[in-house]
Amino acid sequence: MSTEQNLISTPITAAFLRGHLDVEKTAHGLLPHRLPAWARRQIPDDLLAVAEAQPSGIRLAFRTSATTIHLDTLPTKRAYRGFPPPPDGIYDLLVGGRLTAQANVAGGNLRTITDMQTQAAEFTPGPVGAAHFTDLPAGEKDVEIWLPHAEITEVIALRTDGPVEPAPHTGRRVWLHHGSSISHGSNAVFPSTIWPALAASAGDVDLVNLGFGGSALVDPFTARAIRDTPADLISLKLGINVVNSDAMRLRAFVPAIHGFLDTIREGHPTTPLLLVSPVLCPTQENTPGPLMPDLSSGTLKFKATGDPAETDAGRLTLVIVRKVLADIVKQRSAEDPNLHYLDGLDLYGESDHDEFPLPDAIHPSPEGHRRIGENFAKLVFANNGPFAGRIG
Repeated sequence: MSTEQNLISTPITAAFLRGHLDVEKTAHGLLPHRLPAWARRQIPDDLLAVAEAQPSGIRLAFRTSATTIHLDTLPTKRAYRGFPPPPDGIYDLLVGGRLTAQANVAGGNLRTITDMQTQAAEFTPGPVGAAHFTDLPAGEKDVEIWLPHAEITEVIALRTDGPVEPAPHTGRRVWLHHGSSISHGSNAVFPSTIWPALAASAGDVDLVNLGFGGSALVDPFTARAIRDTPADLISLKLGINVVNSDAMRLRAFVPAIHGFLDTIREGHPTTPLLLVSPVLCPTQENTPGPLMPDLSSGTLKFKATGDPAETDAGRLTLVIVRKVLADIVKQRSAEDPNLHYLDGLDLYGESDHDEFPLPDAIHPSPEGHRRIGENFAKLVFANNGPFAGRIG
């Protein structure tokens, strides 16, 4: 039996991390980021600053014979004043690509949101903790630990009853995906079952997930970060955050999308590039934003507060955004045959909504995430899809 006295402590280095764009050295260890430092300096609000530091899709990858693994971390958890605290984030441990064990980390820092509109928050520091995994399969094995997708996580050390070393790179194609809170994993329970992770597993690719809750706003610095990141496949799921934040009118949105694509093509001129429109969201199909929290039912839901009559003045809805994105791809693909379009309604449409409704009116349930991941894999990674390749 392993004891604390005979465990080997291995500091986490960047070599153990996958799915990140940058790492920041902290007083405790390493904080993985999903945007590079130069881009983070251009972030205009706390919503994106927090979202990009939440390690959605980021995992530790290592080879070991250990049957006991403790991962020391310092999480920063998020709560909303006036609401019960959410459950601790889950760490998924996969052996050979299969979910084998799960754990959480008690304690840590706490960020309490005091104003949902401004994202003003109070910060309460807390202690380092550990995710404990025991009775793992014996023998040499490749292990991944997926970090909680909505919990900022400083990784510190692995403590194991056998030596560990960073896993060799798989040689699989790298799929970089950018999107909104649904891509980030909102309402998913486990980090390895957010829809991009499920699709990546089915498509046998290595995921880099740039899904940012509330923050897929066609930001130029995000386009430059994608431009500069090595990737074999790129997808962009755009539009929902522009609508629900009422960030742009039609006149600004069209050239912004063109500019976003132009910038990515500077670094990836022939990489398969898929533009995905929003999935079904009845709240925003024909009603512009801004989106506002709605507590009238006693639980947190969201409602659109714009006036549908103002679409003639250029205000955006999901119906309008889907047509715009399809038209842009049709126009550009004549000279860019590696640019493709996917209607988000093919990922999650009316029949999917009937089966798996949106619990808060804008984000899918865990079952909805699975449906979106399955549909994406079939439509995109299958033999006739734009990212055609092996589906395991």
